[in-house]
Amino acid sequence: MTLREVLHAHIPTLTRESTVRDAVDKMDVYQFPALVVLDADQHPIGVLTEGDLCRAVSKRDSLTSMSSEPAHIYMSVDPTTMGVDEEIGEAFHRMLNSGLTILPVVDDQKLAGIVLRVDLMQAMLLDVTA
Repeated sequence: MTLREVLHAHIPTLTRESTVRDAVDKMDVYQFPALVVLDADQHPIGVLTEGDLCRAVSKRDSLTSMSSEPAHIYMSVDPTTMGVDEEIGEAFHRMLNSGLTILPVVDDQKLAGIVLRVDLMQAMLLDVTA
């Protein structure tokens, strides 16, 4: 089974212009713990997680003071990505070995979607019982 078969294709994303408020709103509405930041060509340039924001808040003591700041200043840059035709088992092991909770999936270097670890675990269990 490949990542193309299990990825979330319709996901919220951020741009360099997105604010911290935009990020928190999207994480809340879509119930995703992390968001991919894209450049103008739809290439992933970073990932912003709840953890990234919480670490920033703990240093600042106020989320409201950060709300209008660009979200990308808190992202992890150069995210690990995998292609849509990669096997789910390989992706799962890469995520485990790297401590990733979200994996952007690309097709021709453009974001095709994301997978979460739980998506891959569920797909592997379904693959075994099929």
